[in-house]
Amino acid sequence: MPHYICTNCGTQFAKTDQPPQECTICKEEREFVAWGGQNWTTADKLAQSHRNVIRMEENGLYGIGMEPSFAIGQRGLLITHSEGNVLWDCISLLDNSLVEMLKGIGGVSAIAISHPHYYTCMIEWAETFDCPVFLHHADRKWVMRSGPAIEFWEGDTKSIGSGLTLIRCGGHFEGGTVLHWPEGACGKGALLSGDIIHVVQDRRWVSFMYSYPNLIPLSPAKVRQIVDSVAPFEYDRIYGAWWGKTVANNARAAVDRSAERYIQHLQE
Repeated sequence: MPHYICTNCGTQFAKTDQPPQECTICKEEREFVAWGGQNWTTADKLAQSHRNVIRMEENGLYGIGMEPSFAIGQRGLLITHSEGNVLWDCISLLDNSLVEMLKGIGGVSAIAISHPHYYTCMIEWAETFDCPVFLHHADRKWVMRSGPAIEFWEGDTKSIGSGLTLIRCGGHFEGGTVLHWPEGACGKGALLSGDIIHVVQDRRWVSFMYSYPNLIPLSPAKVRQIVDSVAPFEYDRIYGAWWGKTVANNARAAVDRSAERYIQHLQE
């Protein structure tokens, strides 16, 4: 029995004889069912039509994506460290060439994911590299394929080694998480934010939403919660969920002024 993968969001489901009737992730109001209807693929089929690509973002940080773009189109980020490499956010494809390359630089010691839209094929990755997957407990119900590698954490922060800290911000999802990397941005600190803190087209700014495709905003209280959650951490750069979506410098100021602008427009 295959593990079917939703072609619209990239989520992999538990084994079934036939494709599920619907994707739980896409049916929910933060996502959407594709206009052409629900469609499915498998890891084997995906490997025939797509390939992994890897690009350096800065020293110690690599982006890992897919060509052509698939589902939501995000790319993961790999932080390399002598104590173990950490994958932030996940994608639906793990081809053989990428596996060999990653094993050549120390493999993957841990996976951490910002929110359910990027869970994708996390169990495939975890089983390949024999590593844990850190997910916030508040989003437990959105796991469509479970496994012993998943470690649910609770609270507002969690250290995962090498100076890395997971920060629960909430917002887009109740367990929405960002990753603080203190060595990023040449030692000034970086946030890996998925789209919990969303880097917009004008990369001097960020935004915050409950649903991006359906344009459902967050409340002022939720936006303030996100900003307050990251306030204790030093950071000068933010890496968003897609290629090129990076606030290269002065990221803390960008978050603060973006939150004020967002709240002001909601209150007008």
